[in-house]
Amino acid sequence: MTRRASGALLSALVAMGWPLVPAAPGAALAAAAEPTGAEPAVVAAPSPGGDLILPVALVGGAGVVAAYTYTKRRRRTETRTTPGGGGWGAAAGGAGWGTPREPPTTALDALGRRTRRALVDADDAVRTSQEELAVVTERCDAAALQPFTEAVVFARDEVTAAFGLRQQLDDDVPEDDATRRALLEEILRRCAAAGARLDAQATAFDRLRDRERAAAGTLAAAEHALHTRTGPVAVARTTLAALRERYPASAAAPVSDHAEQAEDRLVFATLTVGQAHERLDAGDPVSAAVYVRAAEAAVGQAALLTGTVERRAAELTAADGELPGALADAEKALAEARPLLRDPPDGAPSADPRGRIRRAAAALADVRAAVDTGRYDPLDALRRTVAAGAALDQALGNTPRTRTPLGPAILTARSALDAADAYMATHRGAAGVEARTRLAEARRRLDLAGQLAGTEPESALAHAQQAERFAARAQDLAEQDVRRYGNPDSLGGAADGTSGAGRAGLGGAVRAGIVLTAGGDGDGAGTGAVVAAFGGEGTRRRLGSLSPL
Repeated sequence: MTRRASGALLSALVAMGWPLVPAAPGAALAAAAEPTGAEPAVVAAPSPGGDLILPVALVGGAGVVAAYTYTKRRRRTETRTTPGGGGWGAAAGGAGWGTPREPPTTALDALGRRTRRALVDADDAVRTSQEELAVVTERCDAAALQPFTEAVVFARDEVTAAFGLRQQLDDDVPEDDATRRALLEEILRRCAAAGARLDAQATAFDRLRDRERAAAGTLAAAEHALHTRTGPVAVARTTLAALRERYPASAAAPVSDHAEQAEDRLVFATLTVGQAHERLDAGDPVSAAVYVRAAEAAVGQAALLTGTVERRAAELTAADGELPGALADAEKALAEARPLLRDPPDGAPSADPRGRIRRAAAALADVRAAVDTGRYDPLDALRRTVAAGAALDQALGNTPRTRTPLGPAILTARSALDAADAYMATHRGAAGVEARTRLAEARRRLDLAGQLAGTEPESALAHAQQAERFAARAQDLAEQDVRRYGNPDSLGGAADGTSGAGRAGLGGAVRAGIVLTAGGDGDGAGTGAVVAAFGGEGTRRRLGSLSPL
C-alpha cells in the first residue's frame, strides 16, 4: 500500500465516522435551553466512555494503517536490488532517516574457523617449502638460493607469530569479543603474508629447478636417494628391537612405528619413480616432474623417520648418563628438606611445604627403585628427578643449586620436542591446529630456556619444563587427530582398497602431506591427489595430480 493510498483510506475513515461523533455535553445543554414551543425533551446524560469509543477506534485504525505502511516500505527498501535505490536509514545505505547501519561483520565462530584453516594451510606450506628447498640445496649455490631461503624464513616467522596469538586465545585468560576479534584478524593477516611471500617466489623457484628439462637428472637423483634409504630402514628396525629389549615400552613409544612408516614412504617413492620413468619414456617430462617431486618428498620423510629412531636411542643413552648426578643432587636436597616435615620454618615460600616434600620424596623413591631394577625409561626417570629437585628447591626457598638441573631438563624437553615435530612433519595431512599450536609453544619455551640459561637459570628451568609438557601434549593431540582422520588408502584405487593408490602407499603420503586431496580439505576424500610443492596456499598445488598408481 502506497503512502498516497494510505492517506486516502485514513481520510475516508474520518469522513464516514465524523457525523457519528456525539455532540459535546455543553452543546447539548445549550440546545435544550433554547425556547421552542414544545415541552422540553428529557435528555439523558451522555456516557463518558461511550463518547470516546468511536474516536479511539478511528485513531487506532489510523495507527494500524501507518504501521503497516512503514513496515512494508522498510521491507521493500531493505531487499531492493536496484542500484542507487533510496530508503530509510541503514536499508538505504544511509540515504534516508536514522543512523546508517554498519556492514555486517563476520561472526566470531566463523572467523575462528577461518583462522584454524589458515594456520594449518600456512604451516603446511612452510614445511613443504622447507623440505623442497633442502632437496635443491646440494645442487645450487647459496647466492641462487638466497631469495627462497629468505622467503621461507619470513614465512616461518609469520606463522610462528600467528601460532603465538592462537596460543594466547587458547590459554586460561579469557579475552573480550573485541580483543578476540582483533587477535583472529591478526592471525589471518600473518598467515596471508606468509603465503603471499612464498607464492611470490614459486615461479622463480620452478625456474631454478627447471623441472621439465631436467626431469631425467632429478629423477636419477631421486632414484639414487631412494636406494640409499633401504639400509637405514633396516638399521632403524634393529635399533628399535634393541630399545624394546633394554627399556620398557615407554622409552621408544614416540618412535615405535617409524621404521614401518619409513618403509611405507619408500613403497610410495618406488611406485612414483616407476611412473616417472614411464612418463619420460612417453615423452611427457611435465608429468614426469610431478612424480619426481612426489618421490623426493617421500624419500625425505623416510630419512626423517629413520633419523628420529637413531636420535631417540642417542637421547636415551645421554639421559642414562645424566641421571646419576641429577638423582644424587635431588636426594641431597631431600635430605635437607626432611626436617621441614616436622617443623616448617617461618617465611617459607609455601605456607606448608610438607605436601610438596612428600610428593618429591615419593617420586625419587620410585626413580631409585626403577634404577635399581635395571630396566627403566631414562628420559622419564630424568624428567621426574628434575621435577622433584625443583619442587624441593621451592620448598626450601633455595636459589638453583650449584649443579643446576637445567641441562637435564633441556635434554628431556628437546627429546620430547624433536619427537613431536617429527610426528607432525610426517602426519601433517591429518594433524589439526591445536596440536600445531602446542608444538609451536613448546618450541618458543625451549628457545626461551636457552636464552635465559646464563642469566636466569631458575626461569630457564621453568621454561624447559613447560616446553616438555607442551611438546608431549602436542604429540598426544596429533596422534588423536590421526586416529580420527580415518583411512585414505583407497584414494584413487579400488573401492575395497585392495588395489591402486592404497597398495601404492598413497594413503600414507596423504597423511604425511606429501600429496593433497584434490579439494584441499585434508579429509582424504576426493578423486585424485595433488603433489605439494614450494609455495603458499595459492601456488603449492600447481604441479598437477597423480593418476592412480
